[in-house]
Amino acid sequence: MLRSPRLAFALLAVVLAASAAPASASTLVARDALDVSLKADARGRAVVSYTAAGRKRHVLLWDAVNARAPSTSAPQVEFKRDYSGGWGAFRKPLWKTMRNACGAYDGPPLAYLVVACTAPDGSHWALQAWSRPLPNLGIDPWKPEQRAVELHLSHWSGELPRLEVWLDWVNTRKYHHLFGRFTYRGEPVYGFAATPRGNPLDRYGRLVYVDTYDSAYGPGWRRENSFLAHRPNGNFCYGFYAHDPYPGYPDVGRRPPGNGARYRVTASGPGVTPIVVWEGGALPDYNRRNPEHVEHERRMNQLAAGLAAGDESRTRCTQR
Repeated sequence: MLRSPRLAFALLAVVLAASAAPASASTLVARDALDVSLKADARGRAVVSYTAAGRKRHVLLWDAVNARAPSTSAPQVEFKRDYSGGWGAFRKPLWKTMRNACGAYDGPPLAYLVVACTAPDGSHWALQAWSRPLPNLGIDPWKPEQRAVELHLSHWSGELPRLEVWLDWVNTRKYHHLFGRFTYRGEPVYGFAATPRGNPLDRYGRLVYVDTYDSAYGPGWRRENSFLAHRPNGNFCYGFYAHDPYPGYPDVGRRPPGNGARYRVTASGPGVTPIVVWEGGALPDYNRRNPEHVEHERRMNQLAAGLAAGDESRTRCTQR
């Protein structure tokens, strides 16, 4: 048995719940919203009310629940939206007249939760607030939009999407590394098209975001990076290497490896399912004279190879 509490090997995901750019989204409703409320009727319609930039808004969303497995023949599930609260789509102010039939929330725990409720048919609605646009490599935001807190709406029944994450070391076992798998109802989550820089180009694609705690970047949580869940297994991987700032970033010099004391992995659920989060403690530095480390690395290499079998990504997950 491993003695160090930081050697929490075989870290299975405890799905709590927490993005969404247009292609990596649950559904983005607003940014920097205040005075948020939610109501939903028995017909699968919801009204999200909030204040942003000093203006009160009422958004009607409907006609979506859960998610489809990745498909090239059918679009991913998404809400229909009316930012006039019903006037545009139904020619009446449904935000005023719609009777709230959504009761006390009795679903699974959710991360980043603002408000949630359970509808008469047993489905759940939830609003979550997440600081998704933070810059990578632990760099402080230098644009107002990077500080934005995004408000996301989800509507689902049954189980949540699942993030599974494991930790080990790579590159002659010098660098810290994480890898995992993103699934929903037993099916992998992935998309079919992305930009050269890894931004999804369809609503099936999902980015996985990694935050690091008490790292070389400083105390507290910092955004390390984001990357795609790969086709066809929903697998992903990331090594904590030193990086030069990315194009368009401030010239702050070469960034050190961002491994920290803890990690937080966040992804927006497929379709209109919730944002989910995995969090766990880091490993110590690799010690090749420690038989527990050697054995753990052997088992993780084997596991990662299985998860990445048939990986179609340009940046395949490999163990070195």
